[in-house]
Amino acid sequence: MGYSFKLTLIASIVSVMIAPTVWAQQRSPLNKVRSTEQTQSKIRQLSEIELANTSAQYLVQSPTPNNQENLGGQVIPITSVKANPTAKGVEVILETPAGTQLQVTNRSAGSNFIVDVSGGQLRLPSGDTFTFRSEKPLAGITEITAQNIDANTVRVTVVGEKALPTVELYDDDAGLVFAVASTATATSGQQPPQQLQAIEPGNQTPQESPSAQGDEPIELVVTGEQDGYTASDASTATKTDTPLRDIPQSIQVIPREVIQDQGAVRLTEAVRNVSGVSLAGTSGDRGEDYTIRGFSANIYKNGFLDDFYSARAFRDNANIERIEVLKGPASVLFGRLEPSGIINLVTKKPLAEPYYNVGFTAGSYSFYRPTLDFSGPLTEDGKLGYRLNVAYENSESFRDFVNKERFFIAPVLSLKIGDNTNLTLEGEYFHTENPLDRGLPVIDNKIADIPISRYLSDPRNQVVVDESKTYLTLNHEFNQNLSLRSAFRVTTASETNNRFVIQPIFATSNNGTINLFNSGPANQYYETYFLQNDLTGKFNTGSVKHTLLFGVEVGRLYNHNLGEKGPDQPINIFNPVYNFSYDGPYETFNNTTTNTNTFGIYLQDQIAVFDNLKLLVGGRFDTYNSETQNFLNSSTTKTDSDAFSPRVGVVYQPTKEISLFANYSRSFTPVSGTTKNGDAFVPERGTGYEVGIKGDFLNNRLSSTLAFYTVTKTNVTTVDPSDLTGTFSIQVGEQRARGIEFDIAGEILPGWKVIGSYAYSDPEITEDNSYPVGNTLANTPRHTGSLWTTYTFQTGSLEGFGFGGGIFANSEAYGDLDNSYTIPGFVRTDAALFYKKNRLRASINFKNIFDVRYFEGTFLRAANPAAPFTVQGTISWQF
Repeated sequence: MGYSFKLTLIASIVSVMIAPTVWAQQRSPLNKVRSTEQTQSKIRQLSEIELANTSAQYLVQSPTPNNQENLGGQVIPITSVKANPTAKGVEVILETPAGTQLQVTNRSAGSNFIVDVSGGQLRLPSGDTFTFRSEKPLAGITEITAQNIDANTVRVTVVGEKALPTVELYDDDAGLVFAVASTATATSGQQPPQQLQAIEPGNQTPQESPSAQGDEPIELVVTGEQDGYTASDASTATKTDTPLRDIPQSIQVIPREVIQDQGAVRLTEAVRNVSGVSLAGTSGDRGEDYTIRGFSANIYKNGFLDDFYSARAFRDNANIERIEVLKGPASVLFGRLEPSGIINLVTKKPLAEPYYNVGFTAGSYSFYRPTLDFSGPLTEDGKLGYRLNVAYENSESFRDFVNKERFFIAPVLSLKIGDNTNLTLEGEYFHTENPLDRGLPVIDNKIADIPISRYLSDPRNQVVVDESKTYLTLNHEFNQNLSLRSAFRVTTASETNNRFVIQPIFATSNNGTINLFNSGPANQYYETYFLQNDLTGKFNTGSVKHTLLFGVEVGRLYNHNLGEKGPDQPINIFNPVYNFSYDGPYETFNNTTTNTNTFGIYLQDQIAVFDNLKLLVGGRFDTYNSETQNFLNSSTTKTDSDAFSPRVGVVYQPTKEISLFANYSRSFTPVSGTTKNGDAFVPERGTGYEVGIKGDFLNNRLSSTLAFYTVTKTNVTTVDPSDLTGTFSIQVGEQRARGIEFDIAGEILPGWKVIGSYAYSDPEITEDNSYPVGNTLANTPRHTGSLWTTYTFQTGSLEGFGFGGGIFANSEAYGDLDNSYTIPGFVRTDAALFYKKNRLRASINFKNIFDVRYFEGTFLRAANPAAPFTVQGTISWQF
């Protein structure tokens, strides 16, 4: 009853975003404003125009006069729609004698470029209305449509096959002209595309030109951040840019706009929008650990593993363009992984046009965060481009004595070496300082009933983390059907406790006194080196189309841990006195070095049997070698393992909007140690089965996924019942997770956007000698759900203003495999107000507005309290 009441109360909160309004100008690109009195008597062909490769966000930015005054309140008839072919693409002409008097509002949604033309109506000379549709007019474009959506608005939609189309908007005496560039041009020695017939009003389809059959791809240049809550494609699932509807696996994408609207500074605030993802803990407020479908999540950045070797602190969102969450075992392309799935962070890349954005965020508990995002070309020919993201953060906390300071910088250089070769150099440096904070203790199998602000350690505790990442990526196209991607990444990370640190070891106490672990200065250092090579080829066997991927990955990891230990220190949780003694004696308790080498080779084929039937088949073979030296007892532990990981998937699309999918996949995780007989442990294996349905609705503005899954992990180590000393283990344990997930995202109506999710999870121990069979896996709520929606006023005096809100709910979860204590469920409510017009964006985010006391994950029998009600304001200016 409590949850039902809260959900009913909170579900009434709505929210919104806005798209800029623009005006049609001269027959030059409308982002170059000219006088509306000037006209041209002749409509030039696309071949006569040098395209500016401008994306939807920056097509037009001219002033917005009052069109109704120009029109005198009359609706201008658009009497014909024609498509004229050109060497580079096609021109779509909305014929009207008053094109310069039509108001144009443009935006993007996924791979759709959408223009709403106000003040006009598709109308034949006879007075009848009509619609226009052109299917597959050129390579990379699925269709172009023009239709009346109300009495005085015409919507033109250009649907990209895999990416946002490149479109230029012009005006002319004859009307409005949309110059749509093909994603293919004629290769050397080939003939240009054949001429398409002009299309008169009606649902006629032009003949398909050769350009749609595989001419040389040209680069699509992005000039601004993409709007929208949906994405049309992702690379995480297949390592190729594949439409989401063609991927036989559950995958969700969180675009930049969702992160921005929700004021998500931390990764945790973004991934809560995805079904089946839960925060498992923060390792003492140092970083984030997640579960997906009951098992530990694998976090990647730009396709490279971003685990504790390279990410020792909370990840920064400043340079994140989007987040892709792939569900289920994924070792087929990524090697050693838990069978949960992948959270892949995709970073921002250089833009073709100058872009400068400066922002500042301030909030509760003295939170301050200035940011900048600069990009553009460095040379006149545009072959060398850059991007620079910088963020600084300084804050206190709702936790006593907890202050944080962070600095992040991420420069990127992109060089176009030739027509078919690009080289990108990307760097990151991150520095953070904050106390180690493990939250509230679990006493008598309950979270202590004390204020969530109470800090139970030495206020002088300070953890300093420094991280650096360097990426070098080479992309080369040998021809239109064969391409190579080579990427190299090196990282370093260090964590230093530069003062004596007291880490809690929470234990049961009758009077509230617990002992704290007394650690002297500790140092951890990590290095990683990874090289990936992916060769992608496209070919046909008869009528069957193939996209074949062959890849090789080599990796090396190194780390050294050194720490000291002193006498335990007591503290009373009800009446803490922060008076600790560091007299010692101290002794080294950890001094180890680990070297790890990995190698993987994989092959994948994406097979289009028919246009509506697609198969995905792949396999990977991995070897893993690790050696750990313990300098305290002069021992060496080696782990050598190998594994083959297959994946098979199928997608059937009975209609254009619906995709039915199913898949089978496996994963592996190396396990160190031996049995009582000295036999080395074999890797843990994950096996996943999944079926589901994906739907695209409202002209691809709204997308959803419904999935049913079963994931089983085998070879789990558990107590060896034949070993009376309790020292050795055997691999007979098994864990299984089953569930249902639903995700939805998109734009219901112009200005009304939504993203939501629900997951039912049933993760349990199915075989074990250490824990009772039937126990639930830790940090996985049985029910999770989210709903976030925004609305932005599109016209009138409130144009540019928006509001939004959402709820994020979890049922209770167990804190350990013993199921000895629980993390209570919660319903959290957020809201937002914002204004976005031209180059200015201002917003206020209200988080946990009902001040709910709740916890997010556990670590070493301590629960992480979530922040109470907070307010966060952000203002940014683009110039």
